[in-house]
Amino acid sequence: MPKIRLTSLLAFIAVISMSLATEKLYAHGDDDHSKDQKKTETKATTAAANGVSASFTAPQRLTDGSLFIPKALQHQLGLRTQVVSLATLAASIELNGKVIADPDSGGRVQATFSGSIMPTAKGMPVLGRKVVKGELLAYLQPVGSAIERGNQQAQQAELEAQLSIANRKLLRYEQLEGAVPQKEIEAARIERDAYKKRRDFIAASINGKVELLAPASGVISASNVVAGQIVDAREILFEIVDTKRLAVEALAYDMRIAQSLISATGLAESTALNLKFIGSGAQLKEQALALLFRISDTNAMVAVGQPVKVIVATSQAVKGIALPRAALMKNASGESIVWVHSEAERFVARRVRQQSLDASRITVIDGVHEGDRVVIAAASLLSEVR
Repeated sequence: MPKIRLTSLLAFIAVISMSLATEKLYAHGDDDHSKDQKKTETKATTAAANGVSASFTAPQRLTDGSLFIPKALQHQLGLRTQVVSLATLAASIELNGKVIADPDSGGRVQATFSGSIMPTAKGMPVLGRKVVKGELLAYLQPVGSAIERGNQQAQQAELEAQLSIANRKLLRYEQLEGAVPQKEIEAARIERDAYKKRRDFIAASINGKVELLAPASGVISASNVVAGQIVDAREILFEIVDTKRLAVEALAYDMRIAQSLISATGLAESTALNLKFIGSGAQLKEQALALLFRISDTNAMVAVGQPVKVIVATSQAVKGIALPRAALMKNASGESIVWVHSEAERFVARRVRQQSLDASRITVIDGVHEGDRVVIAAASLLSEVR
């Protein structure tokens, strides 16, 4: 009997405890927390209906493909949204281009003949070295075969002999000044000077060296030689680029783009560039028309030869929604999507049809409706939720 009574007593205490748990809860000076409990129960019921577990601290992908992201986590991820609206925007075209040195600045140093590179007192130019127009970069000493060098030396010896004869002739005429006409003395002096110049030119071609000067001010962007290297004629030795004056060359396969162009921007990886249209060529290059743009940003972090996506705004118009490029994502199938904040803690992926508007924005033509709240920051983090 005592054991039966003890078991009954424990069961009675358990029933009383469960009854108290369902009643109104009071704490902190009789504060009523029953409403908070009802909200939690309602939230749990809604989440369970959508296939979400009872844990609300972690993001989850629902059965319909949408995402459940708790409010607290939205702030931690830095999610930002924007209410979109339909507008008339400029139709744009994307062109492939590359960064080039501005034709008005920079230049190349090439070998005018075959020779050996000799350093200056400052040494050989190195990458990144700043130079000014006319600065001495190196020397080019001519080189030739043994036969060519022998012929030059023989010609030099012949000119030395002719110069010696001309000197003696001029000296004899000067001693007989008065008996010899003055015109013959002048002719002998001119002949002597001509032989002397020919002798000097031959000597310079054998042992002399030519100065290689910078054709423009800028920095050394390419150095293709070292001291003592033998180079051929027309070989590019140094390239000089003014980093504050760069340009972009793009290829347009539609000849009407140059006439309808209003403005242009560039996108080099993640670097946005402001471009100013300079002009277009009148000759096809790779079956396309070359368009030249100057980069307006003087401190743009780009390099010569770097590929650039040129977005050209034309005079035509299109109906669409302007969004930052950060809002555009790719799904597992490679389709373009944006994330729409449909409810307080629910995000839905929408497939969209879009085109570039400029270097920092896109135009969504289809897939998003006016009034939708689209994620414009940290959208890439939503795509990682599994």
